[in-house]
Amino acid sequence: MFSFSALILILAISSGLRAQDKTPQTFNAQGVSIEFTATPTSPEFQKVVAGQEATVRFKITGSNGGVPLANLRPVAWLDQRQTNDAIGARECREKVQSFLQPSFSKRPTIDLNAYFILALNNEPNISVIDSLSGFGGSKLYTLIPLSSPGEDWVMTADNKRLYVSMPAANALAVVDIPTWKVIDTINVGVMPMRLALQHDERYLWIDNTAGSSAESRVTVVDTVSLKVVKQLVTGLGHHEIAFSDDDSIAFVTNDETRTVSIVDVRTLKVLKQISTGVLPSAIAFSSLSKTAYVAVQGDGTIMAIGGPRHEVIARIPTEPGTSVLGIPSSGHYGFALNPAKSTVYVFDLSSNRLLQKVPVGPGSDQISFTQQFAYVRSTGSEFVTMIKLADIGKEAAVTKFPAGQRAPAESQSHASAAAIVAAPEDGSVLVANPADKTIYYYTEGMAAPMGSFQNYKRDPRALLVMDNSLRETVRGVYSTTVRLNAAGQYDVAFLLDSPRVVNCFELSVAENPNAPKKPETAIKIEPLANEAVANAGTRFKVRFKVIDSKTGAAKTDLNDLTVLVFLSPGIWQQRDFASSLGEGVYETSFVPPSAGVYYVFFQSASLGLSFNSLTPLTIQAVKN
Repeated sequence: MFSFSALILILAISSGLRAQDKTPQTFNAQGVSIEFTATPTSPEFQKVVAGQEATVRFKITGSNGGVPLANLRPVAWLDQRQTNDAIGARECREKVQSFLQPSFSKRPTIDLNAYFILALNNEPNISVIDSLSGFGGSKLYTLIPLSSPGEDWVMTADNKRLYVSMPAANALAVVDIPTWKVIDTINVGVMPMRLALQHDERYLWIDNTAGSSAESRVTVVDTVSLKVVKQLVTGLGHHEIAFSDDDSIAFVTNDETRTVSIVDVRTLKVLKQISTGVLPSAIAFSSLSKTAYVAVQGDGTIMAIGGPRHEVIARIPTEPGTSVLGIPSSGHYGFALNPAKSTVYVFDLSSNRLLQKVPVGPGSDQISFTQQFAYVRSTGSEFVTMIKLADIGKEAAVTKFPAGQRAPAESQSHASAAAIVAAPEDGSVLVANPADKTIYYYTEGMAAPMGSFQNYKRDPRALLVMDNSLRETVRGVYSTTVRLNAAGQYDVAFLLDSPRVVNCFELSVAENPNAPKKPETAIKIEPLANEAVANAGTRFKVRFKVIDSKTGAAKTDLNDLTVLVFLSPGIWQQRDFASSLGEGVYETSFVPPSAGVYYVFFQSASLGLSFNSLTPLTIQAVKN
């Protein structure tokens, strides 16, 4: 991560070069050559168009010899221009510097550097937190409303779609990540709980936990058509689901029937049932041993199901109460967690033998992994236990760090999804503590978290990370996929920290011929403050300038400009007319009843402007 405060910008602007979708723009400085292209991902289009995905690509080589430069940390922003005129050196420098110190009034159209933290809340919504501007506090980027509180979720590998189970609504929410909107809600049967997405992402499998009811089944959804293709009756009770590496077989536990179902994914038919004993509670598939492991809570056995006939090939004894399994993506060991005994059992995936027992915190119920450590969340303690993977087989090195002030069990909020997830930075994790209503950021080697993200009085029950940053896809090539929703001219502000080089490339986004043309709004709203932070219980003034969208002139004659202020998620609101202060500047005020995120919308009957025509202003209210 580069140091923003230490940046000394060296600026140069390419001259006379207009952006063409498939024609590279090249810039040379400080012995480095940077080649920029933006190409549509769909073969249907020959150029970048609004509403369609495009690949943004920077090829970085040495100016002499063209040697690819690997392991760099370039950063970039896409920002739509207000006019078609190219910006100069000074404007580009100011734009980059403003993006390095983000505020709500100077946010780029798309930030290609930060990652977003998604929190599955106890309320029927998902918080999306901008990690770059939110570190050390909270910058709620947006809030995704759901029909009812979510229980489990899964994101596609390209970070474009999110699926969320909603047991109280008997439905599945489908979220489009580029727009942060729910694009479909699918009826998927009674009490959808756990989700499992195949490796090829063709089918999404959903556990319908309905106890001994006839409604207990597994629902399979086609991710292309978003239609239910099958409701499998595998057995009664709660279902955990895992897949073979080639997605040919699905393994489904049925805890009340006390079986594991072997399902042919191609035909969606149950091939056989395997008896397990009391409460098969977890299942995981090992790519190393090509074996499915089942934790049987009743007697503590870990069953190994493998071979061409999918038979029980081993039974690994632990202790009654073992109910959680975890297998790192790389490594030779599996981990079984027993909340009743506050113990992790480590077993060898090659020999199917128990290696050792590791004590953990009280009420431990989840295990997550980075390359170096296994992290165990304890509901009965604020401390997270870390087990060093390199020491498995020897005396395991166990350390702890406090993820908050209170034990997670002090909150009634709980979800099946993971509360500890790896952050994009190597050796770092994010930990949700619903009792503190806070998300903690921890880096390996530290005694305590380095910082935290507030969640505006919401209990974060589970976390996901959506990494939007540039990635080195080929040596010296850094790219990502974006979707620009509006046609027009964009500045592509690029910064390389070492050697320190800045350049503003250009990108033209065409109108989408297949999309209905969005009517232009008559005005633009420009906030007159860099930051919008209010004190709860104290009157706060919101001042803004109204500008004619076509002429750029200030609008001084608006008598019907209505302002709607509401506290997310809509539990308090105020409507009032804006007062003119002259020269196109208007003002409204309100008293925030409590800390939280407030949205400010605008409406004008004379201009045909409705509350959803313009992007709302966002105001953070904090305790006084």
